[in-house]
Amino acid sequence: MGQSGDPGLYLFYRAAGPDPAVAEEALAEIGAHWMDGYSTIILDFMRVLRPGVPQRGRLIDFLEDRTGQSFGTDLNRWRRWMWSLPYDPHPEYGEFKASLLGQVVDVRMMEFFPAGARATIRLDEVDWGGVPVNGIPPLEHPTHIPADEADYLDDTDVIFGISVNGEARAYPKRILAWHEMALDEIGDVELTIIYCTLCGTVLPYESEVGGQLRKFGTSGLLYRSNKLFFDEETMSLWSTLEGRPVIGDLVGEGLELRLRSSVTTTWGEWRRRHPDTTVLSIDTGFSRNYGEGVAYRDYFATDRLMFQVPSTDDRLNNKDEVLVMLIEPAEGDGEREPLAIAADFLDENRVYPFEFAGRSFVVITSEEGANRVFETGEVRFARRDDSDRVQDRARRRWQVEEEALVAGDRPEIRLPRVTANRAFWFGWYAQFPQTQLIQ
Repeated sequence: MGQSGDPGLYLFYRAAGPDPAVAEEALAEIGAHWMDGYSTIILDFMRVLRPGVPQRGRLIDFLEDRTGQSFGTDLNRWRRWMWSLPYDPHPEYGEFKASLLGQVVDVRMMEFFPAGARATIRLDEVDWGGVPVNGIPPLEHPTHIPADEADYLDDTDVIFGISVNGEARAYPKRILAWHEMALDEIGDVELTIIYCTLCGTVLPYESEVGGQLRKFGTSGLLYRSNKLFFDEETMSLWSTLEGRPVIGDLVGEGLELRLRSSVTTTWGEWRRRHPDTTVLSIDTGFSRNYGEGVAYRDYFATDRLMFQVPSTDDRLNNKDEVLVMLIEPAEGDGEREPLAIAADFLDENRVYPFEFAGRSFVVITSEEGANRVFETGEVRFARRDDSDRVQDRARRRWQVEEEALVAGDRPEIRLPRVTANRAFWFGWYAQFPQTQLIQ
């Protein structure tokens, strides 16, 4: 037996093994001490066993008998039921997950689930994304070129634009989608730029946190279809959307990566606004088809999901784009509040003032759909003058810059930029079902 009378993990391995007599004996012992929380182990086995092998049928029959559910081989229904239960897994479930992933996928994954690891998320919602650790290779300080040398790009190509301390750089979607992470330096700041292709979001985080420069990688694991990345120093797993450790030694240490601003726009618009920008060279050192729209073409072309999430929300299509933010309340003593604004709504309301969490903001959207959010305080904005300027209600003109809105007649008056990024609606909602949506 295991801890506190729980069946030992060895019994579950025997139950999933090929010998029917040994398996039936193990299942009988597991059943004598059954708790629905053990379903997580059974379902994880079912996900790695090949369809048609006798073990699967044996485990399904056992699970239906123990739980009273009749979902057959429909693993999505089984998991949806499991996630509806209070999270009360086998006390050694983390070690089991480490062992299973280490044997089936990559031995390095065992380090993500050390014995007694702290976690702020349900481990039964951690999914394998189909690749080993760093199986989608990050770009490490890739080569950049001046804008006038980027003859591989058309003006209509999608890029992710980042500006830090006055230095601008473009990351073409056609390149970043193949790597999903870039470790880079902009404006003398080390960044970890994460592109979660499944949830459609790019987040440039500062790599230094807690006074230490950390090197991050791609774990190959997902939480609610959102990438989990890891730091090589402690092998803790981090949330892409929150920039916080969620599994491992760093949980509870109060660490949070600082998020920098980015925009999703076209190469032509970014280059016009930033003629001195640099851009990734197509010579990355990897052999990939970096053609526009090639990476994840089939996934982006439909509304279907590649990985299951606990719930979706039909106010928007799954992969409709939203501008998303986590905003600290004005009082400053509460958890950040999630907000999503439909990108189509912002295209129709290119100067959109709003209040949220006791604070006042404005979203400025360019002709090419680039969204920039600024905190406005008492200033209220009315309309755009042109692509680079807006007017407030007092008819003062303001210049739209990357780090602030700057008063045209008094450049010392600046309204700060607020970090926001684009995401697919389903990916944001899966992580933050309590989010407020503006559409």
